[in-house]
Amino acid sequence: MSFHEHRRAVRILSWIFAVAVVVSIIHYTDNYVNFHDYPQPRTGPKPSAGGVLGAWFGFTAAGLAGYLLFRRRASDLAFVLLAAYSGSGLVGIGHYLVPGATSMPWWRQAHVCLDIACGIAMFSFAIWAARARRSDHAGVQARG
Repeated sequence: MSFHEHRRAVRILSWIFAVAVVVSIIHYTDNYVNFHDYPQPRTGPKPSAGGVLGAWFGFTAAGLAGYLLFRRRASDLAFVLLAAYSGSGLVGIGHYLVPGATSMPWWRQAHVCLDIACGIAMFSFAIWAARARRSDHAGVQARG
């Protein structure tokens, strides 16, 4: 990835990360504060309100570390941390695996779906950036 390509990738990542953090704050805060208003699973994992809050801090710490590492330079660790952070949004799919989730108010549906979309965007970015870096390395080795 050239200097200019990396700068462009950092700009794109900055937007994705900023939007993802804002949306996740809204989603996870609502999920924590109004935990009992969310449909609860009858079987399988049953997260607690505290678990939801703890997950936000864990995911966001991974995302921030990945973002800061990527800003410095694209690295495998940055890609892994950004992909891990995408789980913050992607885990929202779990809401729709529980009966009654589609009955949540429209505004709750909106922030859950936006969070899922942010997770998809972050995961897509991490995969794209990793592939771009690998193809650059392959090109350099082929020319060398």
